[in-house]
Amino acid sequence: MSEAVLTVSLIIAAYLAGSISSAVLVCRLRGLPDPRTDGSGNPGATNVLRIGGATAAAMVLIFDMLKGALPAYLAFRLGVDAVSLGLIAIAACLGHIFPIFFHFKGGKGVATAFGAMAPIGEDLALSLIGTWIVLVLICRYSSLAAIITAILAPIYTWYFDDRFTIPVAMLSVLIVIRHRDNIHRLLNGEESRISRKKRQPK
Repeated sequence: MSEAVLTVSLIIAAYLAGSISSAVLVCRLRGLPDPRTDGSGNPGATNVLRIGGATAAAMVLIFDMLKGALPAYLAFRLGVDAVSLGLIAIAACLGHIFPIFFHFKGGKGVATAFGAMAPIGEDLALSLIGTWIVLVLICRYSSLAAIITAILAPIYTWYFDDRFTIPVAMLSVLIVIRHRDNIHRLLNGEESRISRKKRQPK
């Protein structure tokens, strides 16, 4: 198989894997409201935390990260070049954002993007997770924590393993663009703070 065919095949596979909406599936399995129409309307771990509690949110977070980590790790093991690796990781994120299996209505792609970055190394993974947690504890805005962590991610990557700075930067740009509405709400003081309390059913 030629390198181009391999890359295209991995891009398609990554998109399809990303299109599996864990937020929707977990909510269905646990009898929770559809995260696409309840809470913030974003089918991601943060919204599932709001409507279903920490356990459901953790399940979504882990699966969403795996959707990014597995295609990226497989591509790395197959010797794909850095730019193609970035495209494959972005394909997984685009699958999460525009899932073909769920009417193209998906989440922000943050967990999937960070999952795609995680196989680069434990140091990077811990730095990303630690940065996000500290920022959430300080500001209580999941979106702001994600944006700042995404901006810092290429810097961390350059420090730990500069071979992957370009693909990580590609993912970071996607995350920031995806949060453009959140940025406007943050600037206008209208963004919702994260809550660990499970919303009571009506």
